[in-house]
Amino acid sequence: METGLNPALRAVSDAVLAIGSQQSTEEVLQRLVESARTLVPARYAALGIPDGEDGFSAFLTSGMSDKLIASLGPLPRTHGMLGAILEAPTAFRTVDIHDDPRFTGWWPRGQPDMRSFLGVPIVSPEGVIGAFYLTEREGTPEFTEEDEELIQLLAAHAAIAITNARLHEQSRELSVISEPNRLALDLHDVVSQKLYSLVLTAEAAATLLDRDAEAARGQVVKLQDIARQALDELRSLIFELRPPDLVRDGLCGALRKHVEVLRRVQSAEVDMEGDLELEADPRRDAEVFRIAQEAMQNALRHAGASRIVVRIGGADGRLQLDVVDDGVGFDPQASGLRSRRLGLTSMEERAQRIGGRLEIRSVQGEGTTVHLDV
Repeated sequence: METGLNPALRAVSDAVLAIGSQQSTEEVLQRLVESARTLVPARYAALGIPDGEDGFSAFLTSGMSDKLIASLGPLPRTHGMLGAILEAPTAFRTVDIHDDPRFTGWWPRGQPDMRSFLGVPIVSPEGVIGAFYLTEREGTPEFTEEDEELIQLLAAHAAIAITNARLHEQSRELSVISEPNRLALDLHDVVSQKLYSLVLTAEAAATLLDRDAEAARGQVVKLQDIARQALDELRSLIFELRPPDLVRDGLCGALRKHVEVLRRVQSAEVDMEGDLELEADPRRDAEVFRIAQEAMQNALRHAGASRIVVRIGGADGRLQLDVVDDGVGFDPQASGLRSRRLGLTSMEERAQRIGGRLEIRSVQGEGTTVHLDV
């Protein structure tokens, strides 16, 4: 068991990072099924989430080509062996799935032949919420007891990962976009996700302490890094709770103060360029400030940017703002994006309220520019 434990904890760490980066439930599930196949060398792996109506709401695979997946047709039903693993909180493995009576009648047309099989339910306090399915053990004719224990370890943490990702998406979808609610939601996200990561990493370090001191030290270093990230994010969010004094400092002055604070508490380089030649407009300036603030937080929290530049200028009755980052970028037209990143919708609504036009230009791997013209 000791030889398999370290990769198991690394796989759990990958799942934690997936949640910490606020990925969707589907992305978390895909990370988990790939981790399962990495832990235990199997030709194929799948992770199924039942929909409560004899079907699967999600069925993610690893090891199958896109062409093979397309040939299998719609999602499988929760019958036969797939359904059996969801009926009880116990694992099942066999050297040849064809020998089990539950195998009969559920094999999809076009499915490659499979013999050795390992099924492990994912159990939460509410019951079985999913299952790992692994087939065709590589290197040996059948899955071992150690294989079963490794996937059970992953499944225990997968239950937390899936529940956390679902709650995150639901809270985003149900949240009313008002400033106090948004900040409260951000604080909840930061605290819950970072503390969740700290708990699992501490658990990993404690487990390794008696088996592998060097690996345990690595987990402690990770604890320090996660704690530092949490402190940085909380500091910047607490600063957001303090309303800017736009009357005293003006829009440019308030933005410069915000940039200075971010520069002190974040590892990224944050700079501001330009100035305004416009008379103050409290309503307009408040909305522009919040748009700039949201754009910077998105760059820090979602894009992993190492450099952010805020550029502002205005004359002859027009104001222009650009927030440019060198982060990972994204597809602004991706389906479901607004439900995961409500800050984008918030910025657009703020721009509309002051008669402005907001444009988001981004390419995956090439950073993002948020442009406001009022």
